[in-house]
Amino acid sequence: MLQTYFQQELVEAGCDEAGRGSFAGPVYAAAVILPPDFYHPLLNDSKQVSEKNREILRSFIEKNAISYQVAAVSHEEIDRINILKASFKAMHLAIDGLSVRPGLLLIDGNRFTAYKRIPHRCIVNGDALYTAIAAASILAKTYRDEHMTQLHEQFPVYNWISNKGYGTKEHRDAIEKNGLCIHHRKSFRLLPTGEEYLF
Repeated sequence: MLQTYFQQELVEAGCDEAGRGSFAGPVYAAAVILPPDFYHPLLNDSKQVSEKNREILRSFIEKNAISYQVAAVSHEEIDRINILKASFKAMHLAIDGLSVRPGLLLIDGNRFTAYKRIPHRCIVNGDALYTAIAAASILAKTYRDEHMTQLHEQFPVYNWISNKGYGTKEHRDAIEKNGLCIHHRKSFRLLPTGEEYLF
């Protein structure tokens, strides 16, 4: 059962990312502020929700949230600054876009770079504990999946429509056979040492 609040004095924004462990594409993050009476029976950590239900939840969250924003950091920037910093930057960009300034940030995970002067709490498995973080996980995941589906049309050989850029055996086999493309994260070790092919 998801908890509605971490506390009730300050306006809370839940924050989560999607795509940190992917081999290709950007990392996405979402920040969400929900009303006190927000409820949907399907809402949970995005990894525990079917694709069909994630789309239902995305529409419901976008319609009923007080404020929400989704942001992305490109694979090029991931390679420049590393994936952890890129994940935090995506969260900062999402918070930047909120129309209401939160008083407390609820961050999924165990680390975060402070955002301006807004206090934050890092919560391990927060997307399975707090409503606002779960909502952020749904938005980040659905927006990123949509983007990877579009990239699949450019490079169908990797089947990103199915694996969304993650390191499945299918994806790893396709990389070994075809090499890397322009959307792969070159700072990740995706091919045996000394092998790198670019489209």
